[in-house]
Amino acid sequence: MLTEEKFQQFCRAISEFGPDHALVLQDGRMLARHDWVPEVRQNQYSITKSITGTAIGFALDEGLLHLEDPVIRLLPDCLPPVVSPHLEHLTLYHLLTMTLGQKAPWLMGEQREFMKEKDYARFALSRPFEEEPGTCFLYSNVGPYLAGLMLERRSGQSLAEYLMPRLFDPLDIPLPQWEKDPLGNTFGAGGIWLTSTEVSRFGQLYLQDGLWKGRQILPRDWMRRVDRTWITDADGQSHYSLLFWRGRYDSLCAVGRFGQYCTILKEKNAVIVLNGHDTGQNHLLEYVWTYLYPCL
Repeated sequence: MLTEEKFQQFCRAISEFGPDHALVLQDGRMLARHDWVPEVRQNQYSITKSITGTAIGFALDEGLLHLEDPVIRLLPDCLPPVVSPHLEHLTLYHLLTMTLGQKAPWLMGEQREFMKEKDYARFALSRPFEEEPGTCFLYSNVGPYLAGLMLERRSGQSLAEYLMPRLFDPLDIPLPQWEKDPLGNTFGAGGIWLTSTEVSRFGQLYLQDGLWKGRQILPRDWMRRVDRTWITDADGQSHYSLLFWRGRYDSLCAVGRFGQYCTILKEKNAVIVLNGHDTGQNHLLEYVWTYLYPCL
């Protein structure tokens, strides 16, 4: 049982990492919460990827996109002068699973700060594709960015506009601010601004297999695909799904670079949301497994 005393022990233990908020939901209710600062919308960094993936889930259900769609067919104006055989084989599925076949990550935060190129898609697709797509995992911003761009092209809407009636309105989330590239396309790999409470609703929706207030919000096929997709990273220690990390105890995790975590624990019927400024990717999750998980 997670008592107030045990929860405060956890909060004291993570305080050195500059946390802003810690929320624990179980059985559909707020079990524990601590706010170090007043709650406002903040950059969720790569939690954005999981929201972009959710948008793709809707598009698959509606027939706007298919996992087998070749990137060269959906983004023909973004291709390099010479299209390599590996690029010819690149599909939406590879974008969602970080298995593009590139050996270097591109469009990362520190790179975008100094990029002179304004056309991110053309830049990303002109980088070398050294390996056959689908053969190896490499975490990169290219996949979710291109996937989001493909959906914006097909739908004629921004990602946020597309998600309003499908995801945000049902979860009572007002239209969020979202990073754009220099050409005005949504940056699907990062930069959505949400409160921790709004992130917790997103996690709760996945915990409930896409059901919200008795209504199937997320397509069942998408939920099954997320549950069944396991991509092993290069070191063989971590696993990835469709723009979600797979964590310890069969958890599903949306993770941001600077201490943003939305951890979905079906075994415990719980969602744990953390927001803060931890620059060590897995530090806060280690405290979750040590202090919180055994008490749920």
